[in-house]
Amino acid sequence: MKHVIDTLYNWFWWENFWMPANCSWADFQDRHDFVAPKPHQLFAIFPYAVAMLGIRFLVERFIAAPLANSFGIKNVERIKPLPHPILERFFKERTKKPSQLEISKLAKKCNWSVHLVEKWFRRRRNLEIPTLYKKFQESCFRHILLHPWRNPQYFAVPRNNQLSFSLQSVLPSQYWYYMLEMSFYLSLLFTLGTDTKRKDFRAHVVHHLAALALMFSSWSANYIRLGTLVMLVHDIADVPLEAAKLFNYARWEKTCSALFVTFAITFFISRFIFFPFCTTVVMAYFVFNGQLLILQALHIYWGYFVFQILKKFIFLKVRGPNFQPNARKAYWPMSLDNGGNCFKTLSVCRLNYEVDLNQKVEF
Repeated sequence: MKHVIDTLYNWFWWENFWMPANCSWADFQDRHDFVAPKPHQLFAIFPYAVAMLGIRFLVERFIAAPLANSFGIKNVERIKPLPHPILERFFKERTKKPSQLEISKLAKKCNWSVHLVEKWFRRRRNLEIPTLYKKFQESCFRHILLHPWRNPQYFAVPRNNQLSFSLQSVLPSQYWYYMLEMSFYLSLLFTLGTDTKRKDFRAHVVHHLAALALMFSSWSANYIRLGTLVMLVHDIADVPLEAAKLFNYARWEKTCSALFVTFAITFFISRFIFFPFCTTVVMAYFVFNGQLLILQALHIYWGYFVFQILKKFIFLKVRGPNFQPNARKAYWPMSLDNGGNCFKTLSVCRLNYEVDLNQKVEF
């Protein structure tokens, strides 16, 4: 068994795969003027991710909650429906919005009135809709964590991202940047079941897994300057996005409008123009580029929705505040009031640029 494990280990870390022709793992031995990254150091992200969950709890409890209260965002308690296994099973396995015929059948089966069954489903659906208070807390935590580190020593322009980078020493700031990013994304995977569920839930899962795989690969092969550049390119657009969401929830419409435009410009420049493309052609190049292409496909997916929101935002500004679009074609199921164009438009924007239909609580 030990022989099999050793064989698999040597096959995975095959030098011809990870290293260019003039490099080997022997070059990664620590010296007096050189500190190399070590893959086993990344095991630390698991306890760091747990610590990140603790930090998130503290931020949401002692920073985001008072901030939400100061903005007038109330922590509304949703009324839970009476526990009923038949209705609960139908809700989870069949549909959340039964037809009138199905409601009548369920009422007979449960020995309830039709009105009680309808009321049960309304309250049960409301539990699925996250409150503004919860979404404000989540965005506040992400906004604090996503501020990129600006250390010029470990960033480089794309044309200078050459092979020599794999022989450069790891800086302490780079180590902590990787630990912060990887533990952050790992903690997001831990809380997928409890966080606000987005329309592009699967895209988020793919994004988090691809980001973790890319960070692991770049750390192991000491392409850290490329890795930090990629992380900066991805993080820089999220900062105005999360800030725009915070002011959107607080109904600061003009501030929200300015931040959304800033986000849209930053998103398209960073994701479609400045995204790194010059790498060293070794066998691992295809692995790295495959992971980068996954992220780029997600950029195009999210960029389409950002463009649609931006187009409607500009279109509504041109038509004026009293213009009311067809509700069947609009992204938001509500009429527009004076000065509310941006707020309704930005209600569409959620984490990582997905489109949210801004569901309304039913009564």
